[in-house]
Amino acid sequence: MKTLWDKIRRFFGNRWTKFTLVAVLYLLWFVVWSRSLWMLLGLPIIFDIYITKFIPHLLFGRKHQERKRTSKAYRETWSWIEAIVFAVIAASLIHIYVFQMYRIPSSSMEKTLLVGDYLCVSKLAYGPRMPMTPLSVPLVHNKMPFSQTRKSYSEAIRSPYKRLAGCGTVQRNDIVVFNFPAGDTVLLQQPNATYYDVLYEYQHQYGQERGREMLNRQFTVISHPVDKREHYVKRCVGLPGDTLEVRHGELFVNGERAEDAPGRQYNYFVRTTGTPISNQTFEQLGIAKDDILYDYLSQTYLLPLTDVHVETLRGMANIASIERYEAQGGYHYIFPNDDAYAWNEDNFGPLWIPAAGRTVELTLENLPLYRRIIKNYEGNDLAVRDGVIYINGEPADHYTFAMDYYFMMGDNRHKSADSRFWGFVPEDHIVGKPLVIGYSTDKDRSGWGKIRWDRIFRIPR
Repeated sequence: MKTLWDKIRRFFGNRWTKFTLVAVLYLLWFVVWSRSLWMLLGLPIIFDIYITKFIPHLLFGRKHQERKRTSKAYRETWSWIEAIVFAVIAASLIHIYVFQMYRIPSSSMEKTLLVGDYLCVSKLAYGPRMPMTPLSVPLVHNKMPFSQTRKSYSEAIRSPYKRLAGCGTVQRNDIVVFNFPAGDTVLLQQPNATYYDVLYEYQHQYGQERGREMLNRQFTVISHPVDKREHYVKRCVGLPGDTLEVRHGELFVNGERAEDAPGRQYNYFVRTTGTPISNQTFEQLGIAKDDILYDYLSQTYLLPLTDVHVETLRGMANIASIERYEAQGGYHYIFPNDDAYAWNEDNFGPLWIPAAGRTVELTLENLPLYRRIIKNYEGNDLAVRDGVIYINGEPADHYTFAMDYYFMMGDNRHKSADSRFWGFVPEDHIVGKPLVIGYSTDKDRSGWGKIRWDRIFRIPR
């Protein structure tokens, strides 16, 4: 047995065996999977690492190799350096191609996902997206650690959008992690505010040009490429080619009422008889302190509730009435952010969701719906002169879409900044699908009670 083990160890310790195994893995991963013949240029480097070792001599010289042979301390130091470099490279490859961790920062997906959930997001679910901004600090998103101003990437090299083969495609009702489409432009001093909403307010107050000038004077405006925009997580409720509508808070897709998400909730006015709702009740309902609004004069709460929670409260003696909130009128901050569309979060659409290869007739009336797609997402020059639409300098009365688009909504319908506010999610913004909740903490608790043990390793639905 010892002889057999020695043979196996010698076999896998042979430099030609190592080169062959690594080369095959590299070909399958970086050439076949990525469908890029340019990646074949990596094979000579792998050959040199394991066989010829010309590059280390060129970079470090013979003295480096001699010191490694003669000095134990020097050899051990370099072994640590090599191990750390290997670990960073391996972790970066897993982060890019396999999965990454994502923390839920807001209550937009409650009760499906809670603030403090740490998700393991699968890149393989829809196919990993090749890096579009390859010059970037490993394992860092868009800002340097401990800095709010320094970018962690360089746009000196940009790569076109390309997605590798995955396990499937985005399906209706999937929970999806994606780059925030309206996050291409960001106010550095107010990163949580949507730039276009703030710009609209300034232009509404000061006029088109002066409003933009005032905004640029008061804030530092920066831009992010697609893969460096902030991550959002929502439920996909509309697929390419679907027609979506929200009527009195209820979702309809292609004319039929959509299936309710298990954790869907709305805001309700809950009026009491004078006795407040206890903290214990709020804990049992899973309502965070930040989500509890109470008006002492009317003795009325505004609470996010699921259908089950509504029935629970109706059975309590100190509850006088429960009425679901519904938005009234049209709001400029609702997509498409145009006064001609008097939509709100509870009464929205109907809206057709663009699909790759499909053509739509363009008019001045429907241009606000697709303006951002044509100009920002698909990179065309768009202008309107004397009532005529021009795309790339040519008059246009129709447009053919280059990408698929999706409509995302949060399960917490009245506390979710989603597609009802900023529009479609392009396919090149899709990151992945939550696979499992790896860890979860409750910000309203402390100590061991802060950990939500019952949510660890739960699969989001």
